[in-house]
Order: sequence, then structure tokens, then C-alpha cells
Amino acid sequence: MSNLIIEKLLAKSHRTDFPKFAPGDTVRVHVKIKEGDKERLQAFEGVVIKRDGGPQASFTVRKISFGQGVERIFPIQSKVIDKVDVLRSSKVRRARLYYLRGLKGKAARLRDVE
Repeated sequence: MSNLIIEKLLAKSHRTDFPKFAPGDTVRVHVKIKEGDKERLQAFEGVVIKRDGGPQASFTVRKISFGQGVERIFPIQSKVIDKVDVLRSSKVRRARLYYLRGLKGKAARLRDVE
């Protein structure tokens, strides 16, 4: 009985404002940053290298910043995410793109979907 109540609560709190995206897509995640009493939005743009499912779903975005690879994990249900924009979709053959960590420059490019 309690599992049914928990499932209903999770379904009610499920966010539906995200576009469909998959590993290999380039996304821009608008994150709410709190500085003192002010709040602003900051964009984190990169390639989705992993997407987890389930009630505590999350996705990992990787970008190159000043020649250094930076990865950030975003829980989908998090309130710090304002919106997600899909900029480009790429054709990949894997669900986890960890091999991109070892590549740099032109070797790290992914083939776009027409």
C-alpha cells in the first residue's frame, strides 16, 4: 500500500517541461545560481555523455573549458535547473560516451543527424 502512495507522489512531482534528448546531443542547461540574496541563470553547454532513468533520473554533460574537460551531473528533478535547450543531435551507437574523455580536438567530434 505504501509503495503505491510513493509511486503516485513521484508521478505527481515528475517534471514534464524537458525536451527529449539522448546521449550524443549537445544541450544548454540553464542553472539557477544563488549569490547572496540575488539569483541569476548561468548556462552550461556541452555534450550529454550519460543519461540515467528511474525515479531519481539524472544526466551528465561534458564540456571543454579552457582546454580542460569539465563534467557536471544534473538530477532531472532538481529545482536548480531552469530549462534545457537541445542545440544539436548526433548519431551515436552507445548509451555511455565515456570514450570522449580520452579524445580531444577534432577526434572528439560526433557526426550530426540530418
